[in-house]
Amino acid sequence: MNNATSQLTPETLYESLQEEVGRVIVGNEEVVERLTLALLTGGHVLFEGVPGISKTVTAESFARASGLSFNRIQMTPDILPADITGTTIYREATGEFETQRGPVFANIVVADEINRATPKTQSALLEAMAEQQVTIEADTLELPDPFIVIATQNPLEMEGVYELPEAQRDRFQFKLRLGYPSRENEQAILDRFDNAPGLGPESIEQVIDTDDIIAARNDCQAVFVAEPIKDYILNLAEATRESPDTEVGASPRAAIDLQRAAKASAAVSGRAYVLPDDVKQLAVEVLAHRIVLSTEAELSDLTQSTVIENVLDTVDAPSEELIEDER
Repeated sequence: MNNATSQLTPETLYESLQEEVGRVIVGNEEVVERLTLALLTGGHVLFEGVPGISKTVTAESFARASGLSFNRIQMTPDILPADITGTTIYREATGEFETQRGPVFANIVVADEINRATPKTQSALLEAMAEQQVTIEADTLELPDPFIVIATQNPLEMEGVYELPEAQRDRFQFKLRLGYPSRENEQAILDRFDNAPGLGPESIEQVIDTDDIIAARNDCQAVFVAEPIKDYILNLAEATRESPDTEVGASPRAAIDLQRAAKASAAVSGRAYVLPDDVKQLAVEVLAHRIVLSTEAELSDLTQSTVIENVLDTVDAPSEELIEDER
């Protein structure tokens, strides 16, 4: 594990996580980067993809490499809110009620197949994700810091799934769509597991510690955001609300998440200032899942991602020279 006497920068922290997770996961470098950005900004991540493409393995490998406490919740149709947050139990020996904390009390919580649980159970995570606390009976309990929810979901086309409510989707900083690997990467996966059949998340070692995360988080917060960049983020959010293809546009929370993610992306790239490209490369993953398409857009088979890409094409980004003048 990394020695706490030499704390890592955001750039080297990401490189350490990427290298260790890459011992098990092939070809998901961008996913690990987004998980790192979420970890450094207090965000949450939603994975979507068909079964068997390593969504849960990636999440667990990342958790193990970070050295943070980790719980996995298998979201099924019969799971109850109390199964996530916890409950109170009467102890006959003492004649008192005792609070039993649920699996949400961990630094990294993986909600596996979140859209197989009922909307009522999904909403049990809302308070935790929004306020980093949960209420059990009359007690409000703080969750650990850092705290990040990594949820996986199957595509809506599959049987036995529920669509996440808008309020739930808005709590996720990123939504990442994981597809099938390229033939080259799939060949590498076959070779790797042929040589090491037992390879899995349990093979991952801790490479960073909490002090590294806190120091890197502070570095991200200190990244400079020029006024033209803030205007650009606001213009993108406003354009999603005014688009004829949307019924509901990006929320103010979405704009905040995009700015935070852009700052962390700059820090992970070794820069102390945000560039327009930091915003552009993250906009679809931060904004698309939060918008609601208009009826006409749905009938035209437009996707949320396509709408955000169209917005990026129509909203002018500030020049790097203008950013330089502000620094």
